[in-house]
Amino acid sequence: MKYILAIGMIFIFAACQTKNKESAQTSDTYYTCSMHPQIMEEGPGKCPICGMTLIAVKKDQGQVDNTIMLSDQQVQLGNIRIDTIGKGKIGNTTVLNATLTINETKSSAISSRVAGRIDKLYFKNTGDYIKKGERFYDLYSEALNNAKQEYILALEKAEILDHSIVDFKQLIEGARNKLLLWGMTADQIVLLAKTKQASPTTTFYSPANGTITSFEIHEGEYIAEGGTIVRLSDLSSLWAQAQVYTSQLSDIDYKGTAIVQIPDLGKEIPGRIELVNPEINPDTRINLVRVAIQNKDDQLKPGMLASVVLSNRPKNTLTLPSNAILRNEHDNIIWIQTGHNTYKRVSVKTGKEDGENIEIISGIKPGDMIVVHGAYLINSEYIFRKGTNPEHAMNKM
Repeated sequence: MKYILAIGMIFIFAACQTKNKESAQTSDTYYTCSMHPQIMEEGPGKCPICGMTLIAVKKDQGQVDNTIMLSDQQVQLGNIRIDTIGKGKIGNTTVLNATLTINETKSSAISSRVAGRIDKLYFKNTGDYIKKGERFYDLYSEALNNAKQEYILALEKAEILDHSIVDFKQLIEGARNKLLLWGMTADQIVLLAKTKQASPTTTFYSPANGTITSFEIHEGEYIAEGGTIVRLSDLSSLWAQAQVYTSQLSDIDYKGTAIVQIPDLGKEIPGRIELVNPEINPDTRINLVRVAIQNKDDQLKPGMLASVVLSNRPKNTLTLPSNAILRNEHDNIIWIQTGHNTYKRVSVKTGKEDGENIEIISGIKPGDMIVVHGAYLINSEYIFRKGTNPEHAMNKM
């Protein structure tokens, strides 16, 4: 009897050892339905939804957290499309936000050559266009009036007195040059010599073409010698002033083409880079690029919003379509196909973006099968089954 009990105990112990081995062997496996992958059972059996035999799936702790399996029907309905990642060129162009501004190289100022009082302005509105030679303002100046009288007096004495004593020709030329230096025209001096009558005010004419951008003085105010009256700008040429981040500067081809797009007018205008600001804003890390464009029909106005499309130096790197990346405040996520209808969630580091494609710096390698369409649907199903924390799904199994 003791012998029989001993044998029984040995069989029971062996059975327990076998059960423990089987349990150890199956502890890394769960059972699911190929049609309903949300079913996860610890042992074999039938699917409670469709009755199909459950299949065994290995639990790879490092993979299950980030992996999801879909049915054939889900893949078809979700229009899931896969592509093999490889190297491609990115950064052919960079699109920058810009604003049209005055071309400062085409700007000028009209200033007074002699001190006096502005008696009258013939143009009084900012935005008025002045042609070169147009009457611009009248000035009352005691110094200029005295110079006029000196010129008239020299002319009169030259007519009366003998030139042998005094060289009146030299005096007349000196008085005339002073009037020219103080802004009177040759025609005004000829008229003065003819009439020998000096008006208390003197009319001055515009020395340049341009649009008035600002008034520095008004009628009735006194102005010092060299004081600015107005500022003019030639709006036939404008700057598109664009903001560019420091990280983008090395990619821009400064000898390449630049296209300025004006969305309000539906226009694209070719231009050239005239200036890259040598100083970077330390707070925003933003630099300024100025592109000169022609304004032949005067439809462009300073202050208009624009986009500047710059040519870049192409970079050969790993790229993906931009819509394959799922972005949140913490991470950039893509989905990789690891098996039949099985997808793994991977975090990647991204780089440059040109609108359609984006550079992948790390996280995947050439040859990986990437979900390029339907990644959002896969991610939604993943969250539905496992929640935002994948460890929650493991705890349920």
